[in-house]
Amino acid sequence: MTLADERRATRPAPGTAPGGAPGTAPGLTGSAPASTAPARDRSIDAVRAGLLIVVVALHAVMVGVGLAADGSPALGNALEHRPGFAPASWFVQIMPLFFVVGGFASLHHWRSMRGRGDTPAAYVRARVERLVRPAVWMVGIVAALLATAAVAGLPGELVAEAGFRIGQPLWFLAVYIACSALVPLMTRWHERAPFRAPLVLAAAASGVDAARLATGLEGLGFLNLLFVWLLMRQLGFLLADGFVDRLPASTRIAAAAAAVAALAVCFATGAYSPDMYENLNPPNVTLVLLGVAQLALVSLARPAIARVAARPRIARAVRTLGASSMTVYLWHLPVMVLVAGLILAGHSAYGLPVPDPLSAEWWISRPLWLVAVGLALAPVVRATRRFEGAPASTRERTATPARSALAAASGTVGTGVVLVFGFGALPASLALALYGIALTAGRGSAREPRTRG
Repeated sequence: MTLADERRATRPAPGTAPGGAPGTAPGLTGSAPASTAPARDRSIDAVRAGLLIVVVALHAVMVGVGLAADGSPALGNALEHRPGFAPASWFVQIMPLFFVVGGFASLHHWRSMRGRGDTPAAYVRARVERLVRPAVWMVGIVAALLATAAVAGLPGELVAEAGFRIGQPLWFLAVYIACSALVPLMTRWHERAPFRAPLVLAAAASGVDAARLATGLEGLGFLNLLFVWLLMRQLGFLLADGFVDRLPASTRIAAAAAAVAALAVCFATGAYSPDMYENLNPPNVTLVLLGVAQLALVSLARPAIARVAARPRIARAVRTLGASSMTVYLWHLPVMVLVAGLILAGHSAYGLPVPDPLSAEWWISRPLWLVAVGLALAPVVRATRRFEGAPASTRERTATPARSALAAASGTVGTGVVLVFGFGALPASLALALYGIALTAGRGSAREPRTRG
C-alpha cells in the first residue's frame, strides 16, 4: 500500500503550486517527460493517508463479533450481503484510487532513483524489501498466535475464521509487489506512448470480463488482478505528468459523470454486482469505471486538498501515517480480531454484553469500538513500524534483473500462499521461506557505496 519512500518522492515539478498541475506538464498530444525533479506533493500524500484511514475504519465496522444461537462465540463480516451496503460501497470502495495515487508515487520514486544512476533492478529490490519486511513479522507473529489459540482450546472454526479474516487484505500486498516490480517497464511504455498502455490494459480487462461472462468460468476473472490494477497505476502516471490536471474542469466533471453512468448501465444489465466490494473478487471493469470517476474528482480537488494538508498539524499527521502505512495496513485486522477476542473473553468471564451485529445496540457501540481499536493499534504500530524502514547497511549491493525478478516473484507468491491457504504451520512456514528468498535474492553481491561529486 502506501509506502514512505515513495511518498517522499511524490512531488510536482519546480515552480508548481501545491496540488496544482505541473507547470511543465506535457500537452495532451505530447510524450511524457523522461525525468521529474523530486519535490513533495502534499495533496497526494494527504489523499493516500485519508484512503488508509477509510480502509481501517471500514474494516473495523465490518468486524462482526457476536454469539451464535447456541451461545458459542462467532466472528464474521457484519456488512457482507447486507441490504443497503451496495449503494454505500460506491463511496467507500477506494481501492481504485489507492492504486491511482500509488502509480503517481511510484513514477516519481523510480524517476528519482533513475536520476541518481540506479538501475531498474535496484528499484525492484528496494520496493520488494520495503513491502516484504513488515509482512515477515506480521505473518510469523499471527501464525504463532493463532496456533497458540488453537492449543489453548479455542474452537477450531473460530480460529480458522479469524485467520481467514486477517488474511483477506493480503491480496493487496501480493498485487502491489507485482505491480511495483513492473514500474520501470511500465514507465518506459508510458514515456513512449502515454495513452497506449491504459488503452491496451482497458481492452485486456474488458476481454477478460467478456470471456468470464461468456464461459461462466469465474477463475478467468483473476487475470484482472494484473490488468485492472496495472491500469489504475497507469492512470496515476498520467496524473503525475499533468495530463489529467491540464484538462478543463468541465471535461473532468463530464468524465466522472460518464463513468458513473456507465457503472449504472453495467449494474442494470445484471452482469455485474452493484456491490463494489463483490466486484473485487475477481476484479472487473466496474472498478476501472469507478477509478476513472475518482481520478477526475481528486484531480479537481487537489488544490484544495493541498491547502488543507499544508496546515502544520495535518502535515505532521500525514507524515506520521505515511511513514507507517504498510505497518498500519498489515496489522489493523489482526489487532481488531484480538480486541474482538478480548470482548468475547470478557463476556465469558464477566458477562460483558455482546450485542448482535447490526442491532441498535451494536451501532451505538461502534464509536467505542473504533476508539478501542485505535488505542490497541497505536502501540502495535509503534513497536513494529521500524521493520518498514529500509535495512541499515554500510555497503551497497548490486542488484541484477534475474535476482530482482526472483525477489518480486517470491514476495508475491509467498503472500499468495497465506492468502489462499491461511496461517497454518505449513503455509506460514512456506510463506516465510519465500519471504526470505525475496529479501536476499534481490541484493546480489556487496560493493562499496558510490561516491557522488
